[in-house]
Amino acid sequence: MNLRSHLLQRLLGLEPPLTRDLVVRRDLRVPMADGIELLADRWVPRGREDDGLPVALIRTPYGRRGVQGGGSVRLLAERGFQVLVQSARGTFGSGGVFDPFRNERADGLSTLEWVVKQPWCAGSVVLVGASYMGFAQWAVADSLPPEVKAMIPMVTESALTLEFLRADGFSLETPFEWGVMVAGQERPFAVLRQIAQASRNRRALATLPLSGADQAALGHRSDYLQSIFAHDTDGLGSGVDERDDQLDHRHRVTGVSVPVSSIGGWYDIFLPGQLRDFRALQEAGRSARLTVGPWGHLSPHGTPIREAVEFGLAHARGEVPPEREPVRLFVMGGAGEKDGEWRDFGTWPPVGYAPRRFHLAADGVLGGEPGERAAHDTYRYDPADPTPAVGGVRMGRGAGRVANAELEARADVLTYTTPELEEDVEVAGEVGAEIWFRSSLAHADVFVRVCDVDARGRSYNVCDGLVSVTGADELRLVRVSLWPTAYRFRRGHRIRVQVSSGAFPRFARNTGSGEPHGTATVLLAADQEVHHGGGSPSAVVLPVRSE
Repeated sequence: MNLRSHLLQRLLGLEPPLTRDLVVRRDLRVPMADGIELLADRWVPRGREDDGLPVALIRTPYGRRGVQGGGSVRLLAERGFQVLVQSARGTFGSGGVFDPFRNERADGLSTLEWVVKQPWCAGSVVLVGASYMGFAQWAVADSLPPEVKAMIPMVTESALTLEFLRADGFSLETPFEWGVMVAGQERPFAVLRQIAQASRNRRALATLPLSGADQAALGHRSDYLQSIFAHDTDGLGSGVDERDDQLDHRHRVTGVSVPVSSIGGWYDIFLPGQLRDFRALQEAGRSARLTVGPWGHLSPHGTPIREAVEFGLAHARGEVPPEREPVRLFVMGGAGEKDGEWRDFGTWPPVGYAPRRFHLAADGVLGGEPGERAAHDTYRYDPADPTPAVGGVRMGRGAGRVANAELEARADVLTYTTPELEEDVEVAGEVGAEIWFRSSLAHADVFVRVCDVDARGRSYNVCDGLVSVTGADELRLVRVSLWPTAYRFRRGHRIRVQVSSGAFPRFARNTGSGEPHGTATVLLAADQEVHHGGGSPSAVVLPVRSE
């Protein structure tokens, strides 16, 4: 085992490997239904090439070397699997053209058909992978051959693109940065180029019109990014039609025939969809379990490898994995980012948590009851100086739990805070906000964030969400879905709610003009009102644990 693999194993807290001596058969040619061939590498312990070890199949657009699927191919192959890692169509030597998301069902089914016919496959296959690689699992979930024994989708969901392109909340940063990354990932020194690309991306995201951002970042037009920019110009755009069967596999979830173990993170970009998929599995009576930790998209630590071995390998061998409740959640809360504890539950959302309203009130107070008198607070939102995204749900750098002092000092952010808590307040489940809102313009966004303020007055984000509003120039109740969470606000801490009108560039800035995002060139500042008390009782709704 090389030094990098040894250090990775120690960092992830994994059990020692069964073997360190692996053989890699590279560039296996896998035929697709249309005659295109995709390349795959097979990792197997030396001397066991013909032993019919269970196959861990990973289908990826990111190349076949190094870390894959939320963990290392090597780490899986050292622990009882033979691993087949395949480059998606049009990437890293595979034939055809890479058209994101659109070919994973047909190519996945062709790959499975090929795998189960190989002499080294003895009839046990486990689908493994994170993000895009998890989406590739859902693409074939309702048509699995009997040789597939389990699925382990990580930080992913069955309709990967659609959450970003909601008509009422256009997520810009993630699809843009991902599109730029895959466009340049096969160039020499790609990793170093991506580091240097970061500042160029930031400038490009501020481009007007936004449809020119790919040119600013890449120096050329990208079909994928153009489809993203066009999503509210002609429906959802030519590349992201929500009716396209190749992009939205939600209808396949309950058709799965094998046990599923889903792994997510509280600050992951795909968490709401992943929880939706798991809930659908439970309601349909499928064999499924869920693990959610205090992670962002790129940091689930060693859990995926342990789950692949404990859950996937057990099912592949016809054994029963270690017993546990269907839902295992890390309940966050404490002095540090990783403080908290693992807790097991029977379902999602957990039983025993009831919605409790914390009402916005005058003088920045957050209280248990709405104020008797109607009042409102104001702020000015200027898309030329948009409220920035700070921490929270982001794909890479800067994600997760961060200090919010600088953000809360801005004039375009309102805050409402409880007195010091006299006892712990534990929340777990879906979080929402009901904000009575009015703008001087018809088009506006409402962003709501829940924070934990510790005994030293430091404010850290817990969960948040944004919704775009049309007809915002009339007072109306705006319902905002925040990211789900499990969090314990400690005695002596305070709960804080932020209200603003953006988190740029995580979400595209609302220009105020009503123009489509991709073609907007006019930026209009707006005066925003948040009403509370009386007949306009704005509140955040937390699922609080009952005694």
